[in-house]
Amino acid sequence: MYDCVIVGGGVHGTYCCQRLLEDTALEREDLLLVDPHDRLLASFRRKAAACGMDELRSTFVQHVGTEPFGLESFAESRGRESELRPTPGYPPRPTLSLFLDFADYVIERKGLADRHRQVAVESIRRSAAGDGSLVLETDAGDEGGTGIENGNGDSSGGQIRTRTCVLAIGHGGRYRYPPWADGVDAITHAWDGFDPERRAEETVVVGGGITAVQLAIALAERERVTLCPRDDIAEATIEADPRWINWNHIEKHLHRHPPGSRARSETVREARNDGTVPPRLLERLERAVDGGDLAVRTGDVRSAREIDDRVRLLLENGGCCSAERAVLATGFAPVFEHPFVDRVAASLDLERGHRGMPVLDDETLAWRDATGSETPLFVTGALAAGTVGPLAGNVAGARRAADRIARAIEARRPTVPA
Repeated sequence: MYDCVIVGGGVHGTYCCQRLLEDTALEREDLLLVDPHDRLLASFRRKAAACGMDELRSTFVQHVGTEPFGLESFAESRGRESELRPTPGYPPRPTLSLFLDFADYVIERKGLADRHRQVAVESIRRSAAGDGSLVLETDAGDEGGTGIENGNGDSSGGQIRTRTCVLAIGHGGRYRYPPWADGVDAITHAWDGFDPERRAEETVVVGGGITAVQLAIALAERERVTLCPRDDIAEATIEADPRWINWNHIEKHLHRHPPGSRARSETVREARNDGTVPPRLLERLERAVDGGDLAVRTGDVRSAREIDDRVRLLLENGGCCSAERAVLATGFAPVFEHPFVDRVAASLDLERGHRGMPVLDDETLAWRDATGSETPLFVTGALAAGTVGPLAGNVAGARRAADRIARAIEARRPTVPA
């Protein structure tokens, strides 16, 4: 049995794994990180490549290492200071290649790949041993005698038993598809089915946020592109006011509302700059438009159909966009509605609030059960937005969440039977 299993090998899971190894008494063999991909951060790498990202929106102190200035030192020691891009009014931002190279350096130096097991967790239940531990049901794989439970509380096979668990699942590969796109084969989502290497004569990119603009600019270097945002493109340097990084600010402006409440959900929604584009990217878009490489047609799409090997989008304002293919950059489906989250909440009888928001303890990020008691299940990432705030899904949120999760798991150790 493990002391802790982290579900999810993205930025949050990778960062949390380090903090547990550094800030608690857990030994390496006490900790496991499970993720279905073949390497850590695989999903992030794939999404970044698919949308043509070349630099990050967050600053150089937001990365997967535990030393705030670790990425800056990494860049300086390798003569890559030019890859820290200036941002007026904010600290510099790293290029994508610098961010990922540093992530690989951290993963190798900390030996994190050794703690990664390539399986998918399908559900979580309480152990029959009656000791408060959890059992993670995986899709396959022999856990070498530490998986499927038997009558005496031991395990074998495709299940994993643990004293505590951290959910770091992100949005779980679920993307937002508008109803008008149903049944049209020439329409794909930027992160689901779109092949960035396949060329086309002309592409329509539907969306008006940073992913849509990045993708449109990247594709416009080799083909004709029409960007189709619903409204005029909004500008914002970062995803939310930097004050939301500060836990005192979170307590004052978010925790004053009841956990899981609609007021918390609305506070987070209003604080996030969703669907916005940073100034530097907006300037690149304007240059591409001025150069004739890219066109922008504003309007909500009413319907779509294929005609003569082309996809035709009819807009609510009466306009029309036609191209060889259409790519959606319309964001994620709500993580609170993820089927995996539903299964876990039902199995463990966990408390949920407005629109399925997990009701967490604000100090530990432990998910409460229906009686209001803490469980050995902790949450980080977008799923913890109701407690961590509008930057919960970002690297800054990973840091704030790990601060509390590491302390809580360490505090539980003396009270958990060996």
